[in-house]
Amino acid sequence: MKKSIKYTLLALVAFTTLSSCFKDNDDVFAGKSEVNNFIYRGMNAFYLYKADVDVLADDRFANQGELEAFHDQFDSPETFFESLVFDRPRTDRFSVIFSDYVALENILSGNTLNNGMEFGLVGETGSSTDVYGYVRYVHPNTSAATENVQRGMIFNSINGIRLSRTNVATLLAQNTYTIGLASLSAGVTTSNGNEITLTKAVIQENPILVSQVIDQGTQKVGYLMYNSFLSQFDEQLNGVFADFRAQGVTHLVLDLRYNGGGSVNSAIILGSLISGNPVTDVYSTEEWNPDVQAQLQASNPDQLINLFRNQTGAGSTLNTLNLSQVHIITTGNSASASELVINSLDPYINVVQVGDDTAGKFQASTTLYDSANFARSGANPAHRYAMQPLILKSLNSVGNTDYFDGLAPDIAQGEDFENLGILGDINEPLLARCLDDIMLNGRASRQSFPTTTYEEIMGSNELKPFGNEMWKEISNN
Repeated sequence: MKKSIKYTLLALVAFTTLSSCFKDNDDVFAGKSEVNNFIYRGMNAFYLYKADVDVLADDRFANQGELEAFHDQFDSPETFFESLVFDRPRTDRFSVIFSDYVALENILSGNTLNNGMEFGLVGETGSSTDVYGYVRYVHPNTSAATENVQRGMIFNSINGIRLSRTNVATLLAQNTYTIGLASLSAGVTTSNGNEITLTKAVIQENPILVSQVIDQGTQKVGYLMYNSFLSQFDEQLNGVFADFRAQGVTHLVLDLRYNGGGSVNSAIILGSLISGNPVTDVYSTEEWNPDVQAQLQASNPDQLINLFRNQTGAGSTLNTLNLSQVHIITTGNSASASELVINSLDPYINVVQVGDDTAGKFQASTTLYDSANFARSGANPAHRYAMQPLILKSLNSVGNTDYFDGLAPDIAQGEDFENLGILGDINEPLLARCLDDIMLNGRASRQSFPTTTYEEIMGSNELKPFGNEMWKEISNN
């Protein structure tokens, strides 16, 4: 994917979305300088790449007045924050700032302004400007579900305007819009005259889209399509694995093809459910900026180690499958916490990755508020700015990290937007490759099947503020 294009579109849509939803920001009195002081204090304390940003050095400013004179040159808190981000095109594509932490909190809980249609955006073959969208899946009880939007539908216009690389962000940011449907052949669309009008509303997204058991001879294959790591659904996730156990599942296909990430704790729980490793085994370790790393190693080194779990956060015993192998479906839209699961399980069990390279995000962020200890409690009432900077990177138990270019599949198979198939159906192309490999016990051909080459620019998950993130709560002590 074109990561620089993706970031530009994300910035445009995030700005529009955050200014139009979850508004409750009447009592804002702080001036720019007060907010900038908070930004500098938080980035100086926690930013993962602090050592690479000269202005964040502890001795950079002799006094508070010198600091304030420096950040006064920036026309907004957002531009000052951006000046502190290291190597935006490649190293840190994910640190963000929000002018209203109420909006941020809703996003982190899975509450989004959404019409229910999850989609990808693709550059039209033979054109340097035109773009079309394909429907990935539809959330139940939403506008898209009511209008019978289906996976595999193609659209190339909104409100009668042909989609292009320059207008697509603005058109999709509208609360209500009408998509113009089209057919797709060899990467080129042809409008068919049909239209569907969709309206956004605040919805709670359930990340568990499909769970079922597939009988394949003597094998029982559990299939789970899991689209976000949200901790409030950990109990429901544990329930899915209870059902898998009750049905005698012997193999698992975990579909993370559109999962952009989420809670580190939920990622640890999912990995533990799959392998059932003892709670003394290291799931992942953490590397913070040198200052924080030294403090943690001196005072609480165990905090840098994430162990496998045998309980949910609510205390329920995990219904582990104790598998020695798992097939995981990925695309370039599989990011952060999805990659953490793959990377952390790899030293212990046979992880067969099927699909395409993942996004390449191994860092986690946390929410910083303008309070003495950066916690929500005691946050400055004069403004509602909050930051979500990268604070740590994850390593698996053998030290693997820094996979900027993503994790490569064992069985390469790109999605064909002209033949997406039905999610969970045994003939859906990526699931079919998994089932063949399971049936033949890894003896199936793992060569890439010829597919049409597409230029997928980005997806609806990335157009949501904070769509491809991994986050962790930090201690307030």
